[in-house]
Amino acid sequence: MKPITPTLRWILFGLLCVAGIFNAMDRPVIAILKPDISADLGWNDTDFANLAFVTQVAAALSFLFTGWLVDKLGVLRSMVAGVTTWSLAAMAHGWAIAGWHVVAARIGLGATEAVQTPLTIKTVATLFPADKRSFAFGVGTAIAGLGTIAMPFFIPVIAAIWGWRGALIFGGIGGFVTLALWLWFARGVKFDDQAEDANRDFSDGGAPYGPILFERRTWAIVIAKALSDATWWLINFWLPDFYRKEFGLTTSELAIPLAIAFFGSGAGALFAGWLSTRLLEAGWSVNRVRKTIMLGSAAIVVPLPFVLTLDSFWPVAIMMGVVMAGHQGFSLSIFSIITDVVPRAKVGRVTAFGAFMGNMGGALIQLVTGAVLAAGLGYTPLFIFAAVSYLLALGWLHLLLPHIRRAEGGTEPAPV
Repeated sequence: MKPITPTLRWILFGLLCVAGIFNAMDRPVIAILKPDISADLGWNDTDFANLAFVTQVAAALSFLFTGWLVDKLGVLRSMVAGVTTWSLAAMAHGWAIAGWHVVAARIGLGATEAVQTPLTIKTVATLFPADKRSFAFGVGTAIAGLGTIAMPFFIPVIAAIWGWRGALIFGGIGGFVTLALWLWFARGVKFDDQAEDANRDFSDGGAPYGPILFERRTWAIVIAKALSDATWWLINFWLPDFYRKEFGLTTSELAIPLAIAFFGSGAGALFAGWLSTRLLEAGWSVNRVRKTIMLGSAAIVVPLPFVLTLDSFWPVAIMMGVVMAGHQGFSLSIFSIITDVVPRAKVGRVTAFGAFMGNMGGALIQLVTGAVLAAGLGYTPLFIFAAVSYLLALGWLHLLLPHIRRAEGGTEPAPV
């Protein structure tokens, strides 16, 4: 049996994150190549909002099962099943001719991509000690950020050669190559991913969800995810459209401003993970660290609506990078809270339920965005919501979880 050395730990986690890049690129591809798809299929803003809605709903519903599945299958088999299915779903776009073909492929993609989030959380909880998990989340998001920074540059090139369908097929091929490398490094490794942490059980008797749905800890996490992820999916799907409408940018001209946004995403995650680890090492309580990072992350998003008053493009691009950084700092803290208060054998399920609620928030914001834009109201109401969404999420989480305490050394979690 091959031991998991610190180097191997980071290699396996890093390759999972690379696979996540190809997973994540499938959604921005549609946003970046919106004019190409519109010309091909004759779609308008409402059609794209509906496409984003069904994708989010498919992912949300799938999350109800993928978390439970990841808990049951463990890291190794979940990695194989997840990467294989979402890569095949991405490649299915290559045969989409009619609009309903695209919708069917997106539903399949949304459903299979749902393995990624609980798999990532499960892997971190399995491979890393508790005091290193925030940094691991930050590194993982930064790796994904590097991939997404490159996306606006190479996706138009791929689309120019092979069309928008070819760009999605490319993502599927990349997933399979990464999976092969991960399996090669993981050969002979036994993952300790089924052990239950002492004194950290919701006592659900092994039921897929059961009593965790009646835990205040669960609802503190998942409602915060719904509120914050609504803004994340708003920006992810509609930012290219915003740049086109407000500043007249072409697809090729989107590369740098989108790269700035994605750079902010990766930098925010890496900095929040690093800072969380340093503060914990300095003796700060888990409660103080998590909520301080979340408050700071929420605060830097508040000025977002003011970008609509700016005539210069570059300050807007920088502000979007700041917003993305704020989201990742906030989201990283939510994921860290899950590993703080949830038993290891149920991390996948609580994570998945949070992702379900996050995607439902994302689905709802797509319908709202389509309706707002169709009514000619522009992005003002949407950006006002985005500006306050993280403060609302933090307020809710603090109301239900006034004291976050990591259960270690035989200490029972504080009743919530």
